[in-house]
Amino acid sequence: MPTLSLCMIVRDEEPVLARCLDCMKSAADEIIIIDTGSQDRTREIARQYTDKLYDFPWNDNFADARNFAFSKAECDYQMWLDADDVISSENQQKLQNLKQTLSADVVMMPYHIAFDEQDNPVYTYYRERIFRRSCQFRWEGAVHECIAPSGEILYSDIAVQHRKLHINDPDRNLRIFEKLRSEHHDFSARETFYYANELYYHQQYEKAAAVYQDFLTQPDGWTENQIDACQKLASCYLSLSDTENALKSLFRSFLYDRPRAEICCDIGRILMHQQKWQEAVFWYESAVNAPFPEEQGGFSSPDCHDYIPYMQLCVCYDRMRNFSKAKAYNDKAGRIKPKDAGFLYNQKYFREKLKGA
Repeated sequence: MPTLSLCMIVRDEEPVLARCLDCMKSAADEIIIIDTGSQDRTREIARQYTDKLYDFPWNDNFADARNFAFSKAECDYQMWLDADDVISSENQQKLQNLKQTLSADVVMMPYHIAFDEQDNPVYTYYRERIFRRSCQFRWEGAVHECIAPSGEILYSDIAVQHRKLHINDPDRNLRIFEKLRSEHHDFSARETFYYANELYYHQQYEKAAAVYQDFLTQPDGWTENQIDACQKLASCYLSLSDTENALKSLFRSFLYDRPRAEICCDIGRILMHQQKWQEAVFWYESAVNAPFPEEQGGFSSPDCHDYIPYMQLCVCYDRMRNFSKAKAYNDKAGRIKPKDAGFLYNQKYFREKLKGA
């Protein structure tokens, strides 16, 4: 059976490190932890799981740190996790089963990074997660580092959950990007996209919009990033009270691929704000009918395929005074999330509205 090295880079992860490592005790044949300057009990906790603990002087480059971690691995395969990642018991068993038959060069796994009140994933995408060591894959990128998958690629349903408790340094990534700019670093298309994201997260909407526009003119951008850039560019314009350019940005995404449910929902939301109920209905119905982008690797929100459009269609038909159809859509939403507060509120509303009808 192939062997597996877990390779991690950490810094001040005392609250979450043991939680992560407990998930991997049964699957990992060796655990490699690279500490980049912890001041808390991170190193003490790490030593409870492994004697392969190494120091790496932090140089504002995540790829360098991850490549150093990979260089210490001795098993057949290398797997990475962040300290605030967890794997459910069900998926731990799936991972052990996968090891028994593993032959691919790269294993892609779903990465769940946001959850609703019922703990269902609402924002997810595929990440390259396990690599054959003999292929000598290399991480690239100072921030939002990645490995370009190649060779035999396996898409697995083994999910990793990102369960962040707090952000240690919310300005770190933007600071690194700005440092690279000051050093006249030649940004790749991917780096341009993620630089725009950091500006967006810091609510620097005018600057973010300009960088997204720059990214969208580059010929080598990844399709999934282009679509995401159109969506975030639209959000920038909405924050700047420019509805016309927001809609144009969303429609621009259709140049790159068929309409995504997330884009359709955003168009519908703008039209609802304009009280264009019938037009909004068209786009929310389009969201329901949009195919789920299997194994594309891009960001996706499962709720945009059913729950969100059902709830918004309920509102649209209510505003058009078609109460029976509005209730029918609320019922559909309830079958997906029966404990959701919005569904329960609407259920009570329609009991009163349709009483005696």
